Amino acid sequence: MEYYLLLTSVVLGVGVIYGTYLTITTVADKILQKQKWDSRNKNTEIILPLRLQAYERMSLFLERISPSSLLLRLVPSATNALELQQLLLNDIREEYNHNVAQQIYMSNNAWEQIGHAMNEIVADINKAASEVAPESPPADLGKKIFAIVIAREVQPTTVALKILKDEIREIF
Repeated sequence: MEYYLLLTSVVLGVGVIYGTYLTITTVADKILQKQKWDSRNKNTEIILPLRLQAYERMSLFLERISPSSLLLRLVPSATNALELQQLLLNDIREEYNHNVAQQIYMSNNAWEQIGHAMNEIVADINKAASEVAPESPPADLGKKIFAIVIAREVQPTTVALKILKDEIREIF
């Protein structure tokens, strides 16, 4: 009889301990999930505004390096075509260097399209400059750049801006 009583006590004890173990692990898992969720929400609260700011800054970058914007800002300060070419390329480089850190907040595709747009604009400027004498007036280079830009079916900055807008739509 004592054997059955002892066996029953052991089985009940093991059952209680197992039940307690399951309860504790379930509660601990719920607490860990809540902490992860809270941490993820807190990170989202911090990262989302930074990502939006990065997209805004890169949109502004694309607008600032568009040939029409560049030429309106820089033609008056140049004395000849060569100087204008140098000013244009320097301005693009400075704008890019100022915003290069924004790439960590956006997709690789968006960043590649921004780089592609910038490189195409630089190529257009260099192509136009090769077709104009270095000492000619800066307006001549500006006209050549506009002619090259107008000949394009799709502007490189337009493509990159579309990708940025699409990614922002995905976020929301």
